[in-house]
Amino acid sequence: MVEGSRRERLRAQTVQEIKETAMALLAEGGPGAVTLRAIGRRMGMTAGALYGYYATRDDLLTALIDDVYTALMDEIDQACAAVPADDAAGRLMAWAQTFRAWATGNPEGFRLVYGEPVPDYRPPPGGPAPEAARRACAGLVSLVAAAWPYMGARQGEGDHDWADFGPGLADEVRASHPGLPPAAVAMALRVWGRMHGLVALEVHGHLRAQARHPEKLYREEMRELVASLGLPAAK
Repeated sequence: MVEGSRRERLRAQTVQEIKETAMALLAEGGPGAVTLRAIGRRMGMTAGALYGYYATRDDLLTALIDDVYTALMDEIDQACAAVPADDAAGRLMAWAQTFRAWATGNPEGFRLVYGEPVPDYRPPPGGPAPEAARRACAGLVSLVAAAWPYMGARQGEGDHDWADFGPGLADEVRASHPGLPPAAVAMALRVWGRMHGLVALEVHGHLRAQARHPEKLYREEMRELVASLGLPAAK
């Protein structure tokens, strides 16, 4: 049992080193730099030895995406949980600010999850990190569900039905938020787009010459988003 525990511990350490090396290569050379051969060369291992840990490069990339996306959602959930449940605007701002802080502090992780696809990467059926993606969608829908009563006559806006969305998302929303219309799901996806847009420009360097304080732009955009939803200001 002791020997088995030691072997498992060493294996876990090697797996972690493989992942850290892959992320370093991603940061240095972009998605195309992540290969088992390059990882092995940097770690002093043969590519063949790495196959004992990951059968293919795609398996490694899938594991990396799952780790990165899950860590992001853990941070977001923790930040939102620190805001009172009845403060819908505060939770939306907490989500947005946590997302931006994570993305700007971990640009390689942002690029891996949200950036240009890794060349020749074939994700598993259902995509990489399906649980983290589900949590993201469900969380955003919950934010909009909390805002929906404030939107008054605007609740009927939009020409949407449940067929407009993936069956997994539609089924989950209908089960977790009975009575919430499809237009609210469309609104959640639009909120996601507004949270993501300026962050993507910043991470990819497109605001560098134009804005000395991109965090101010983002904060103003999120405040405008809160106002557009009809929410009272964050408490």
